[in-house]
This record gives sequence, C-alpha cells and structure tokens, in this order.
Amino acid sequence: MPAYSIGVDLGGTNLRAAVVSSAGEVLAKVAGRTQLSEGRDAVIADIVRAIEAIAVEHPGEELAGVGIGIPGFIEIERGYVAGSSNLPFFDNFPVRDAIEQRLGTRVILENDANAAALGEHWMGAGRGEKNLILLTLGTGIGGGIIADGRVLHGQVGMAGEFGHMTVYPNGNPCGCGNYGCLERHASASFISGMARTMNIGENLTAEQVFRKAEAGDERARMIFVSMGRALGIALGNLINAFNYPLYLLSGGPLPAWELFAPSMMAEIERRSFAYRNVKTRIEKAILGNEAGLFGAAYLPLQLRT
Repeated sequence: MPAYSIGVDLGGTNLRAAVVSSAGEVLAKVAGRTQLSEGRDAVIADIVRAIEAIAVEHPGEELAGVGIGIPGFIEIERGYVAGSSNLPFFDNFPVRDAIEQRLGTRVILENDANAAALGEHWMGAGRGEKNLILLTLGTGIGGGIIADGRVLHGQVGMAGEFGHMTVYPNGNPCGCGNYGCLERHASASFISGMARTMNIGENLTAEQVFRKAEAGDERARMIFVSMGRALGIALGNLINAFNYPLYLLSGGPLPAWELFAPSMMAEIERRSFAYRNVKTRIEKAILGNEAGLFGAAYLPLQLRT
C-alpha cells in the first residue's frame, strides 16, 4: 500500500490540507483562508500550493493521491462541482482535471459531508462498522451514507441530502423549494431563528441560545426539544429505510446533546419498529472538523485496497 495520501478540506472560509499515512496518522498539516474574492484560478492555485507545501516533506515515499472535500453537489465521475453556494465560480468547471494537471497526481473530488462520513468510518466513531449514516448539523444539515465501507452516491452523487427530508409537510419554507425540510427545523439557523421569533434575543447564535437554555431559560430549552423531535422523525425514517447499526450526528449544535437527545430518542422509539426490535446506536461523531480531512485522505487509499 502507498505510504500516504493527502486530504484537503475546502470551505467557503478556510482551506486545510493534511498528509495522512495509510495507518491514519496525520504527518503534516497546513491551514489558510479561502481567497474567494480573488476568483477561481486563485483558489485553485492556493489548493495546489498547500498540497505541494506538505507533500515536499515526504520525498521518495509513494503518494496514493489527493482527496478534496468540497461543499456542494459533486459529479464524481466527471470531476465537476455542479452546484456550490459557497464556491459558485466552480459551477460546471472541471476542478479535478485542473488540479490534477498542475500536480501530476491523481485527484478525487467528494462532497464535504460525504468525506466527513467516510472519515468517521475510517478513524472516528464508526471504526469497525461497514455501514453507517452521518448527519452534519450546521447552518444547514447535510450527511453521508457509508455502505459496505464506501460512500453511497446514488445516481448522480446526490444521495445523503438529509437536510431536505420532509419532517413536517406544512412546515417552514426552505430555499430548496420544499416545505418542512429537516434543516429548517433542526439546524443552527433554526435555533437562531426560533430565538428571534420567540423574543429570546435578536441575532443570537445557536451557541448563545444553548447557553441561555443551559442557564434555565425555558423558552430556549423548548427550541432544543423541538429540534430533537425533528431529528427523531428523520432518524426514525432512516432507521426504517436502511436498518443500519449506527447513526452519527456531528456539528456545532452537538454540545446541546443533553437538551435535544431526550425528545429525539423518544421520537425514534415512537416511529421506528426497526429501532425497537434491533440493536441500533445513535451516537455523537468524534472527529469534529477533522472528519472531512480524514475522509478526503482516505479516498485515494481506498482505491488501492
């Protein structure tokens, strides 16, 4: 097996890259800002420079390739970013080929939430499980499905869009055109928006709402109870559909677990026959924002196993 691979986590704000050994050890890491205002060519140049800066520390060792996690809809086979709100200048552009040509090594693109799910499977809370689902809780809600140790992409790479599962048919309108999407009822944006609607405070972050709930604000606590119910409905459906042994949650709202988990688990119990009859784990992911780096690095290593 090759000695190492390189994982890149490209977001709307930050660019991070890491050299990861085939055993999962981080050997080197670099981080910087994403220069969106400079345009597509500048961002690609930054990615290439970051990769070259850490790869040079391992001369003579075999590089399996580079994996890059990017937010948005990725056409895996073509190596295109077909839609990314954070990186709109990448839309319908051959990102993979542009980077491969500059580096002279294999590059694999992947959706960032899928990369995070793969990272948790490889080196995180999902180690030892071939099948798992990860929900990423943030400004929106994303996710990834690991089936038999690999990312399940679906027909064109859009599998795992859990944030747009309908949990309330007549619920809040979503930017995707649907009503009652999970991310409109359980994301960090939902927490902040409900705090404003309930006159708890203007422009509070999800963390600030959590602090108020922790301090005993009953209205703030009810927001997390509502969030838990929405998550429970979604997870109950996923358990019924997949019958997987493990479902992980990650993201910024995770510290509020004790506030939203009771209503979440009660809803799962109520709605899933499979959950009530088969051992199923609902747990926190453990890699945090490192999950995407590990998952991206694992992509080229998987091709060699």
